[in-house]
Amino acid sequence: MSRQPSSTTGPRVPATVAFVGTGPGDPSLLTLAAVEALRTADVVVTDELTTAALVSTYARPEVTVVDASHGTSGRELTHASRAKLVVQAAKQHPGGQIVRLMDGDPSTFNGVAEEAQACRRAGLSIEIIPGVSAVTAVPAYAGIPLTGPGVANVVVPSSSGPRTDMSAGVSSATSVVLLGGSAELTAQLAGLLRAGREPSSPVALIERGTTTEQHTVITTLEHAADAVAGLGHPSMAIVGPTVALHDKLAWFENKPLFGWKVLLPRTKEQSAPVATALARHGAEAVVVPTISVEPPRTRHQMDKAITGLVTGRYEWVGFTSVNAVKAVRERFEEVGLDARAFAGLKVAAVGGVTAEALRSWGINPDLVPSGESSARGLLEDWPEYDEQLDPINRVFLPRADIATDTLVAGLMDLGWEVEDATAYRTVRAAPPAPAVREAIKTGEFDAVVFTSSSTVRNLVGIAGKPHAATVVACIGPQTAKTAQEHGLRVDVLASEASVATLVEELAEYGRARIREAAQAGQAVVRPSAQRKQAARRRAR
Repeated sequence: MSRQPSSTTGPRVPATVAFVGTGPGDPSLLTLAAVEALRTADVVVTDELTTAALVSTYARPEVTVVDASHGTSGRELTHASRAKLVVQAAKQHPGGQIVRLMDGDPSTFNGVAEEAQACRRAGLSIEIIPGVSAVTAVPAYAGIPLTGPGVANVVVPSSSGPRTDMSAGVSSATSVVLLGGSAELTAQLAGLLRAGREPSSPVALIERGTTTEQHTVITTLEHAADAVAGLGHPSMAIVGPTVALHDKLAWFENKPLFGWKVLLPRTKEQSAPVATALARHGAEAVVVPTISVEPPRTRHQMDKAITGLVTGRYEWVGFTSVNAVKAVRERFEEVGLDARAFAGLKVAAVGGVTAEALRSWGINPDLVPSGESSARGLLEDWPEYDEQLDPINRVFLPRADIATDTLVAGLMDLGWEVEDATAYRTVRAAPPAPAVREAIKTGEFDAVVFTSSSTVRNLVGIAGKPHAATVVACIGPQTAKTAQEHGLRVDVLASEASVATLVEELAEYGRARIREAAQAGQAVVRPSAQRKQAARRRAR
């Protein structure tokens, strides 16, 4: 919904247009200012280079998205045509915030001058939010400083035509950064040779820089054109002596799970911490929801428990999942209660993620397991009921309809009376798209991360078994047992039942593969690529 001017009788306040740089590709390079602009946007205008994932992650659900990549004829729009779309969107949302997303940095090779001037002529307020430029970010991700001992100058040609003057990049003490597709890079590299740059000058060719598909090829200026022809999507060439530092300083492509595509059979809300942890190790997470969380069939149990909570019926409330926190919070809001109703109660959380969900609600849990994040870990730290110290002996457990009895039985053994209420139901999610099911079955995923037995059962049920080449990582023995019962080989078993430990040990599995390849004098190959190579060998 668009924000309207505060007064309906005064003059209409014009919209503000923010030209926002999205960075070179890695979503973690998005600036704080860019995130804030997206969060307050009424309209987001994108083009083919900007990613829809940024909009879905940061913008409000009701935001209007305008695609400014191509016209109705299918031809790419000019800067002037895009400017018209931006102005039109602004006029339709007086007083609103229009965000024009641009790849990289708006002020560099993005046509912001044309579009911003059009907005000014239309009487609109503008702001330009810089983005991390590919010119500096991509070399950094390849471990190639643009300056160093004996290199003080950096040249970035502003055009890529055959007549571009490349004389400023002739000196061996100058780093030259070239941007473009195959044709543009080939023309610029040839121009640099004609201008007199030494043919043996080191050259780095980088495609899909800062993403998990980044690929770097090191060559020389005289052979660079042939190397460009062999790349699928080159985006940058760096010419200069600092290219030699790539072998020593490369860090991004050397991450233990670099380029791995990892399947996460979890809900979107639960996947964010796992996806972030995987990204730190260079992997791309693909979420395939295997369960859908729905309200209980009847609210009688929950409403009775909430009444008891308010009237002092319980000594403890135990939360065993983020979904339980969410379900109780939503019901509280529906009946007009808030976190103050927990005053005087002791609150337990099964682990750090659940504890964080409680803290975001204003509730600081009294008990979080010091060991594994599970019912067993919670029981190890839960105190026994003491008639002298505990005025009430009841515990309220808002849980899923399919929750096991481990925690209930354990608490009863400790002397507590447990009231277990169904806060939400978990049902099997709909099958993923056919392309995803095919990718799972044929080994396009390098790994799959199972965080519970239900994720194993539900994934196999809606999408089939992962391919034998896919690395299987399980959070605990019970999950591993379920995976094996479904015919899966378990490669990684977390030593502690926590997502953080599981991801770290999957990364260690990746490091071991890198060490083995190095000892054998071979290139590191991802599991999915290894499977394809083996298939090609069998076909010969």
